[in-house]
Amino acid sequence: MNRLERRLWWLGLSNMTAVIIAGQAVFYAANTFRRMNEQSDISQYIGLSVPKVLSGEVWRLASFIFVPPPTRVILFAFFGWMLFYVFGSTLERLWGSFRYNVFLLTALAANIVAAFIAWYVWRVPEPALSPTILLGQTSTAANVLLYGSVFLAFARICPDMIINLFFVLPIRIKWLALAAWIAYAYSLIRYDWSERLFIVASLLNYAIFFGRDHWRDFKQGHRRRSFLAKTERSLSAPKHACRVCGISSVESPRMLFRYCSQCEGQVCYCPEHIRDHAHVAEKTPSA
Repeated sequence: MNRLERRLWWLGLSNMTAVIIAGQAVFYAANTFRRMNEQSDISQYIGLSVPKVLSGEVWRLASFIFVPPPTRVILFAFFGWMLFYVFGSTLERLWGSFRYNVFLLTALAANIVAAFIAWYVWRVPEPALSPTILLGQTSTAANVLLYGSVFLAFARICPDMIINLFFVLPIRIKWLALAAWIAYAYSLIRYDWSERLFIVASLLNYAIFFGRDHWRDFKQGHRRRSFLAKTERSLSAPKHACRVCGISSVESPRMLFRYCSQCEGQVCYCPEHIRDHAHVAEKTPSA
């Protein structure tokens, strides 16, 4: 990624989040007027449909990113665009335009490949997922899951940011990200292979950008847990234990243990056996 950025930095397009939102807003307004005139949804003409792409409508490979949100309540659409702009513009500011473009293009390319696989394997004409809590009803897979990958990336970088859920309830964004991961896991278990394919494809960019960080965190956590376990065992082990009766400082923390100077090595005894015990002598090798 560093080498690509040094060579191709001039290909980075700035403000891609605003461009995507503006395109969706235009088509959302067009959809509103078409519904007033009882016309079909404009998503039928710009959505990602493999049969129509194969028939010559190749613009769908790029236009499907501008499919507007399926909700008819403009407040919900505006709220989604606002969050997407905050998350996307923050990532672009932290990464730079080139890396952010690569992040978006990876998800879009993976969704296009997934759409063609779903068409050839399961004859799924369009990447529309079944209604779920996570994905929403009749929503295009690429758009909804693209929002999800951008949100997860933002939550990874700024986990302690607080947002007001429903404009009232303050909550750290890392807990919302945890809820999203649980929803993804539920969708992977509950729904069929075509939907699983689109979920995996849309999270591929997140795995590429943050997979190494998660693996490093896992190894560091494993080392930390191992160190804490060893420390706990060393602290819980008795500091002194009588060689004769076995009583230890854990059982009798106030007992005054002594070490015999005539015994070989560090041999401990309790007050009762310090003066009455067989001395430990160094073993001499037999001739």
